[in-house]
Amino acid sequence: MSEPLLVTAGLTKRYGGLAALDGVSLSINAGELHAVIGPNGAGKTTLIAHLAGELTPDDGRVYFAGEDITDLAVHARAARGLGRSFQVTSIFGDITVIDNVSLAVQARVGHSFHFWRPTDEDPSLCEPALQILSDVGLSDRAFEIAANLAHGEKRALEMAMVLAGRPRLLLLDEPMAGMGPEDATRMVELLAGLKRRHTILLVEHDMDAVFGLADRISVLVYGRVVATGDVMDIRSNEEVRLAYLGEEDLLT
Repeated sequence: MSEPLLVTAGLTKRYGGLAALDGVSLSINAGELHAVIGPNGAGKTTLIAHLAGELTPDDGRVYFAGEDITDLAVHARAARGLGRSFQVTSIFGDITVIDNVSLAVQARVGHSFHFWRPTDEDPSLCEPALQILSDVGLSDRAFEIAANLAHGEKRALEMAMVLAGRPRLLLLDEPMAGMGPEDATRMVELLAGLKRRHTILLVEHDMDAVFGLADRISVLVYGRVVATGDVMDIRSNEEVRLAYLGEEDLLT
């Protein structure tokens, strides 16, 4: 079996007497969609922030593709292939959809931002941006001002911007947050397509989506991993059920 793409070893983060992460050890295999679930306050977003380089652990290490990246900055991790989305949509609302993606393409290839031209004048930016927008179902909205998109479309645009960096691993923090049923269904379809081409670590509260998409699931409770396994393992794990007291229906 090949080496895992991402490994955390004893990852720990404390805020005073509170352990936001308490010795978290995970391994994410290349090609899998690995979901991280847990009650509110379990440490899921804190974990994502440590993997992306936004936070520094008090103890423990992070390894990506065999390299210790614990001390690398966000941009250095992105250059190595870590792409991250956020709970709150992060796009440039006052420019077009294609310009948003073209800026992300431009950041990856290293073009000068001081001399950035409109996308329709630069095929090296426009063409890959249009292909990515097609991949996420937004090609017909390419020249719309991004602020005019519906919420689900904005989430898809953010995903396109992450994909423009050609990541080896997608770190997705609640991509379905705030979505109604129709948008959620489209996002599940998008994630199902992405998992065929990308390794994904998914933090998500929608258990139907998690159980339908995940190859493996890790459960965080009070900053600790209490279980890791496939969908059937997690559904039948008594400690997981106890962690979700009052939310047992999520696991049935």
